[in-house]
Amino acid sequence: MTHDTDSILISIKKLLNIEDVDTAFDADIMMLINSEFVTLQQLGVGPASGFSIHGPEDTWVEYVDDPLLRETARTYIYLRVRMIFDPPASSVVSDAINARMSELEWRLQHQAEYDRMQEDHIVTQNKSKYTEE
Repeated sequence: MTHDTDSILISIKKLLNIEDVDTAFDADIMMLINSEFVTLQQLGVGPASGFSIHGPEDTWVEYVDDPLLRETARTYIYLRVRMIFDPPASSVVSDAINARMSELEWRLQHQAEYDRMQEDHIVTQNKSKYTEE
């Protein structure tokens, strides 16, 4: 079994104030989490082939290696799931969460683009190194 904070499902449940032993909403929460993985994949975050969870054994590290992207994605997914699963009663809080989600989308997309540029640069350097020999 994975550590509670490493498990995608359990960590999101804890943020939603749901005990990890309470499985009544697991299917609903997993469906919402998986739909947000699609959103993140479209922003360029995570595996190019997509990602989905099937239970508490799926971890954040399996999703993405970069700790910065991982923590930002965790926050983003929690906020998106919360807005559907347990929306705030106050429109002020709702507006604040929506603004935060928009900011996180921008940051995630730009960090993913930066990471891809870094990877492309390394690949280009390696190719030129081998063609010079």
